[in-house]
This record gives sequence, structure tokens and C-alpha cells, in this order.
Amino acid sequence: MVESEKMNETKKLSKSYFDVLGICCTSEVVLVEKILKNLEGVKEVSVIVTTKTVIVIHDSLLISQQQIVKALNRARLEASIKVKGEKNYQKKWPSPFAIGSGILLGLSFLKYFFAPFQWLALAAVAVGIPPIIFRGVAAVRNLTLDINILVLIAVAGSIALHDYWEAGTIVFLFAIAEWLESRASHKATAAMSSLVNIVPPTAVLAESGEVVNVDEVKLNSILAVKAGETIPIDGVVVEGECDVDEKTLTGESFPVSKQIDSTVWAGTTNLNGYISVKTTALAEDCAVARMAQLVEDAQNKKSKTQRYIDKCAKYYTPAVVAISASLAIVPTALRVHNRNEWYRLALVTLVSACPCALVLSTPVAMCCALSKAATSGLLFKGTEYLETLAKIKIMAFDKTGTITKGEFMVTEFKSLIDGLSLNTLLYWISSIESKSGHPMAAALVDYAQSNSVEPKPDKVEQFQNFPGEGIYGRIDGMEIYVGNRKISSRAGCTTVPEIEGDSFQGKSVGYIFLGSSPAGIFSLSDVCRIGVKEAMRELKQMGIKTAMLTGDCYAAANHVQDQGSEWGIKYLM
Repeated sequence: MVESEKMNETKKLSKSYFDVLGICCTSEVVLVEKILKNLEGVKEVSVIVTTKTVIVIHDSLLISQQQIVKALNRARLEASIKVKGEKNYQKKWPSPFAIGSGILLGLSFLKYFFAPFQWLALAAVAVGIPPIIFRGVAAVRNLTLDINILVLIAVAGSIALHDYWEAGTIVFLFAIAEWLESRASHKATAAMSSLVNIVPPTAVLAESGEVVNVDEVKLNSILAVKAGETIPIDGVVVEGECDVDEKTLTGESFPVSKQIDSTVWAGTTNLNGYISVKTTALAEDCAVARMAQLVEDAQNKKSKTQRYIDKCAKYYTPAVVAISASLAIVPTALRVHNRNEWYRLALVTLVSACPCALVLSTPVAMCCALSKAATSGLLFKGTEYLETLAKIKIMAFDKTGTITKGEFMVTEFKSLIDGLSLNTLLYWISSIESKSGHPMAAALVDYAQSNSVEPKPDKVEQFQNFPGEGIYGRIDGMEIYVGNRKISSRAGCTTVPEIEGDSFQGKSVGYIFLGSSPAGIFSLSDVCRIGVKEAMRELKQMGIKTAMLTGDCYAAANHVQDQGSEWGIKYLM
């Protein structure tokens, strides 16, 4: 009974997102929390400083999104409801207050030609300071000490010292700094927005051709996706086939072939062909949505460095005020002669020791890294795992499919029986290998076709597969075994052909037996991926050693190591 009541209460709660441009640094977090947690119906508040986002879990029957926005805007925090796809948070130009203050401050330089122009610096203060005053008053009302109060103290002190130009400069530079900070936050949010916005807002129902909102699509609906269109919802292909570009989601650089029963994900692109997709998830449960949620959760999880800085910041701002006050009070108490210089030093300390740069440095960098990694198909549980990466000294890579392409290519093919033509042997082998799904089999079939030999798998009888050894098949009355050295025992051959020549060195070698007699030998090579060389070199320059792990034979592994010797990769079995 209690559990059902909790479930019903959870269903009533809404999760709302707000852009709050007035958040400068973590000092405003306390202000936001005090404002919202006192409102009836608000259950939980999360603030992501780097993206200037506030996440509120609230009872929509008791308090609406608009009421939350009004409460935040009463403190002049410039709040608005976050709309998916919108980029209202991006400030292309400084605020009118900053522009007006800057123009008046620039004109005040004319005081060297005409003395009354010095009063324009005071006008610059009057024009630029209102937003700072409003936020400062809101902070005082909520008993918090933030950067706005520090700036107001500094401006008031400068005016008291009759240094109007310095007071105007403080106001103008603070307004410009806020704008630059907003631009930095926009860059931190851009990658996250691109991740969420790769999914189209609409979908086409296959049966009726009706275009509907993706949020209205139910489970097991059949959607039509044409060539060049982005798949709107996760699902399974029930009709057609195509190649899908999945790099936006998985980082896979090559198109992935999709047939009936293949799984497709929202946000990936159908490159060619027409497919019908049966949805397996709702829009809010798609892979992209889950990925965005993981990134959001990771941004909320602070790293050790970030937690340490936030802890220090609680005491940092009061300490700065105390130090500045001491620089002004102590000289006054001692009645020193140059007290104005000490007052000026106190004000400089107050402004230059602003905690914003300190507390924003780590979270902005972490937010950018998490979002950028997500768009490349890499997900981190939290920022502390990014910090762990900085401590890595050795990185190990799998050989096949990671360092190498995992796509084999026949480099040598020889017949060992006099009178048996190479084309005949290729015909037999390619026909039998056509019935196998092994990557080496595909390489042999491609090699045969490149030599104008067309395989005929329907001619093969009694096909058998021996995992870890090779295959067997009967064609044109001939019993043929193809595989590694172990297949010789299956064929009943006690001797294995000797390998001669450099063309077989460092390659994977295969053997062909006609009955129990050796009939041929071939070699396959797996070349390194494009970009591996550059990646290994970059790791080496960063002081990170690299190692290769493989279960392949020593010669094949050593061959890859020789290709990578100049960039320092080591071979480990």
C-alpha cells in the first residue's frame, strides 16, 4: 500500500529544465536553491553551473513552470523555460547595459581635452550597474555572499576615493566578463544540444504515410524511413535493406549494412534504400535519449578536484572580503600617511580575487569533455573517470579489428600439385568457402572473383565446419579440406607443407588438402587501420606507452609490431 502511494506520488511529479543566464559561478547555486526550495511543490533542485541549467523536480499541480521562472526572475537571474532545439541561452552580443557603459567609459577619455568629460565615467557606472545591484540585493535578501556584492563594494569604494574612471572600468569589465562566460557556457552546451537534436522531431507511419510527432509514436508501430532520412526511433527492420551511418551514435566510421531483423537506432542515417522499422522503444527511451541522460547525470557528478574547489569556494569569498577589509582597516587604525593607497589596494584585492574563474575552470572543462566524448560514442559515468585517464601510463590494444582492420586479404596462393591449374583450385576453394561466414573465407572468395573465377556454392556437398581448424566440402567428386595446420589431421595427412619465401612471413597461413594429399597453400594479411600510426604517435608524445594484445601466431603479431615499431608499440601475447 505504501509502495503504491509512493508510485502515485512519483507519477505526479514533473521534471523541468530552465535556462538561468544569471548564474555566474557556484556562489549563485546557494541563492537558486534557497529561492526554489522554499516554494511549495518543489521537491528537488539541481544546478549545472557550466551550462547555466537548473533542473527542478516539482508537483505540477502545486507549482507550474511559469511560477518557477517568476521566482527566479524576481532575483534578476534571467530565467526561462528550456525549449528543446532552442538556443536562446546564446548571447551573441553583450547586454545593452554593458554596451552603454562601454561607450560612456570610452568617451570619458576625452577628459584630457575637456575636463567635464570625466563625469561620463560616473555615467558609465550608472548605466552598467543596475543588473549588478538587483542581483546583489537578491543575494542579501537570501543571506548569501556572492561576486555581485564584491563588485558593488569595489565600485562604492572607488567612487568614495573620487576615482570615477576606475569605478566605471570595474562595472564595464564585469559586464563583459559575464558575457564572455556566457559564451563559454554556450560552447559547453553546444555539443550536448547537437547530441539531443540529431533525432528528427517527426516520423512517418508506413501504413498511412501520416507524419506524426515522435513523442506520439507508440511501441510496435511501423515507420517508413527513406534513403537520406534519419531514423526517428529505435527499432527493428521488418522490410527492406540499406546501409546506415552510425557514427553520430557509436563513432563507427564505416556504414553498417542492415537487413530484416537488424536493429537500428534513433539518430542514425539511412544512406540508401527504403526500410520499414518496427519501433522497440518510445521516443524518451531511445538510445540517444538515454545517452543524453547519462551525460546529464555525469555532469551532475563532480570530480574530486571539483568537489575540493567547491569546498574551498565556500570559505574563499568571505576570506577575500576579510583580507580586503583588513587592508583598509589596519592602516586606518595605525594612522599611516598614505591611507588612500591602502584603500585602493583593498579594492584591487577585492576585484582581482574574484572566485568565478577558480570555481568555473574545472567544471567547464569537464562539461566540454563529457559532451564531446558523447558525440563520439564514448560515455563516462562521471567526471572523476576523466581525471583517472590523466593518470594512465600504459594503454593496451587488441590487435585484430582495433590496431588492424580485421579485413583479411590474400597475399599469396599456390598450387602444390603438378597439372592442377590455379583457377581450378580457386574454383573449388571459393565454392566451399562461400558456405562459411569466417572473415578469411570472404577474403578467399574475393580473391577468386578478382581472378575471374566465380564460386558455385550449390555444387558443394557434405559441407562441414571445424571451429579452430578449418572446413571440409565435396565438389566435383573431390574431398577438400581447407584450414590451418590442425586440419591436416582431419585430412589424414602426416606431413604439412613447408613454408618458403618472404611472402609467407608474418602472415596467417592456410593449407589445402585434396583428400589426404597437400594440394595448395595460401597466406592472408591483415593491415593496420588508417590513423593508428598517428594515434600511437600522439600517445607516445603524451608519455603513454602502448602495448598490443593478441592470440594470433608470433609471426603475425611480430609483423604488425614491425609496422608499428617507429611509434613504439610493444607486443604481448
